[in-house]
Amino acid sequence: MAMALAVASARTAPIWMLIMPTIKMEGKQLKWLEFALLAVGAVAGAYLRYRMVESPTAIYGLPVNVLVVNVVGSFVLGLFSILSVGLNWDSQYTLLVAVGFCGSFTTMSSFALETTNLLESNRFTLLALNILANVGLSLGAIIGGRALGNVVMERFTS
Repeated sequence: MAMALAVASARTAPIWMLIMPTIKMEGKQLKWLEFALLAVGAVAGAYLRYRMVESPTAIYGLPVNVLVVNVVGSFVLGLFSILSVGLNWDSQYTLLVAVGFCGSFTTMSSFALETTNLLESNRFTLLALNILANVGLSLGAIIGGRALGNVVMERFTS
């Protein structure tokens, strides 16, 4: 019976109601707000990434635009991961900053494309350097962001 009701309501509901999230203030289902936070973060991150990588820059043949984007995004995510928990921020900010902004700002696909281009052009030293720099510096940036977050939290709790 419940299955039949769900199918019937899906057939009769306008398509926009099936696609877009709903708002239910008392029931804590703020789907529209969550969707909006995610969208704002994603648009901001994508735009900033676009601006940072629109003019490709290479240092001794190593593409650095995507590297800088990934390292900065990792630092922001590391800092946010500590502050959001330590300051007990609402989980909706995770949609804005971590998923929306950092998710669209950082770019695994562009890193993979640049690395593949280096492979196809037989630039093996730069290929290895690109992989080590993106992975190593991004991990270092996460650690650095978290360390800064811990310092900030010590100041707030002291």
